[in-house]
Amino acid sequence: MILNFVKKNFLIAVTCLVMCGASAQAKDFYKMSSINSPTPFAINTTFAKIVQKYNKGVEIQINSTGAAPRHALDAANGKTDLFFAAPSLMMLMSKGKAMFAKVKNAPKLANNLRTIFHYRIGTYNFGVYGNSGIKTLHDIKGKRVFIGPPVGVQKVVSSGFIKAVTGLQMNKDYTAVKLGFGPAMQAFQDRQIDMMVTASNHPESFFSQVALTNTVRFLGAADDVDWNSPKWKKNFRIPGRTPAEFAPDVYGKNQLNTKPVKTIAAWVGLYTRTAMSEDIVYKMTKTFWKNIDQMHAVAAWAKSAINKDLIFREANWKFHPGALKYYKEIGLKIPAIAQ
Repeated sequence: MILNFVKKNFLIAVTCLVMCGASAQAKDFYKMSSINSPTPFAINTTFAKIVQKYNKGVEIQINSTGAAPRHALDAANGKTDLFFAAPSLMMLMSKGKAMFAKVKNAPKLANNLRTIFHYRIGTYNFGVYGNSGIKTLHDIKGKRVFIGPPVGVQKVVSSGFIKAVTGLQMNKDYTAVKLGFGPAMQAFQDRQIDMMVTASNHPESFFSQVALTNTVRFLGAADDVDWNSPKWKKNFRIPGRTPAEFAPDVYGKNQLNTKPVKTIAAWVGLYTRTAMSEDIVYKMTKTFWKNIDQMHAVAAWAKSAINKDLIFREANWKFHPGALKYYKEIGLKIPAIAQ
């Protein structure tokens, strides 16, 4: 009997230790979806690292496969918690247009999503090899190009920009290859496609690598482009797009441009589900912005691309209450559309 008593109490003690240990190690897991493009991937992964560093009970698992529209639908259906999106994507989803045209309940699902902050993803960069014979966007006629993933917003914006500059129509005057970002980058390096379009801040790692051993040229609008003309006003009706240009020597001596490249700048953001706890979104938002210097240390472009002045830039959707709580605390002016 004594032996049974000892065994019983031993088992009780072990059970308590296991339960206490499990409780001490318990974590809240959250899923984040990111596109595999330089700027958003860097920002999303750094956001996750900062949040986890200062909140030991939080773990964020990152998925960098798939396209942004799919990620938005997953979040709206409760399958992911944090995701990359953009004002343009939210507009298209809320209206059931473009890649959301076949999703019958897209407008209703859009109401399940909220913004945390915005940042500049960069400019649209239409890059070709210097010896490709392509000197203007007019020269891509008959060529195979990557202008964005098959169902991504980038494809919509890129094709619209090309049409506004040249009149050329996608898959009629040139072929838009159906690839994701990673495969497209490899295909461009293997010379299997003639033009690669990215949306990123400069200098970006991909074209920096290409320019190490090759000459490159970036294509854009004409020097005398009138951004206020009807065709450009139509182009900029898509939210989150503004006129921009970048320097002709940002990639060094192997960049063949002699004048600034006139193109489009794009604004995107980190989004979440409406059903996410106000407390956890507040905690994540506060932790990230209180340690924003760690984000700025990641790349030369970071400080100008993501800062408190840009949080509401191009905002066209409601922000999550948890994020707004922190922004009100630090005295930011909240635009009506974000509330």
